[in-house]
Amino acid sequence: MVAGINLVALRAVCVKRRSKLILGPVSLDLKGSGLTIVLGPNGAGKTTFLKVLHGIERISSGSVQWSMAERSVRRTQSYVFQRPVMLRRTVRQNLAYPMKLLGQQASKIDEHVIYWANQIGLTEMLNSPATRLSGGEKQKLALGRALIRKPKILFLDEPCANLDGRSTREIETLLLSANSSGTRIIMATHDLGQSRRLATDVVFLLNGQVHEQGPAEDILCSPQTSEAKAFLKGEIVE
Repeated sequence: MVAGINLVALRAVCVKRRSKLILGPVSLDLKGSGLTIVLGPNGAGKTTFLKVLHGIERISSGSVQWSMAERSVRRTQSYVFQRPVMLRRTVRQNLAYPMKLLGQQASKIDEHVIYWANQIGLTEMLNSPATRLSGGEKQKLALGRALIRKPKILFLDEPCANLDGRSTREIETLLLSANSSGTRIIMATHDLGQSRRLATDVVFLLNGQVHEQGPAEDILCSPQTSEAKAFLKGEIVE
């Protein structure tokens, strides 16, 4: 994916639930590389926005157009939820599962599982039930399970919510490494510090609409809308 080429274009996208407008209308383009932070307060529509892009949220109107065939797009994406979903299996089996779905050979799966267990700091827990891990360990396992298949696009919904500083730092390190290796990352957060540490570009959402979009330095240092300025000052925006 090339930085200057559009990865995906949204045009007048709206999501309604029981006639209530949850998201939209949203029209924007996202480029082919970088780490996009979708920023905004709780209830801004960040999760819905990610799910629309990932294809697990039905849109009510508008269009989402990828630069590659949609079938190919879906097969090369991974999604990490805010509350990590654990298979009721061991850490080893959780990591191996995505590669088994791809039909990889057992020897190759074992090699990748050992590598990623080391990357996420869970080597000594490979045979432990995943459901018994701590919150930070579960989030790192979910991230490792998403990255083990080397996705072209990775969506993350508040992956560091409720985690301590050490776990947050470890996850951010993994994300920066994945991004530098070519994985396009689109991540929702309301953490301003994390946005400044990670973002190459920012989409600021409020009440289901995009109020600002652009390079991280422009949005985070010189916001143009009053809503973004207030949010970045730590004020409550509605």
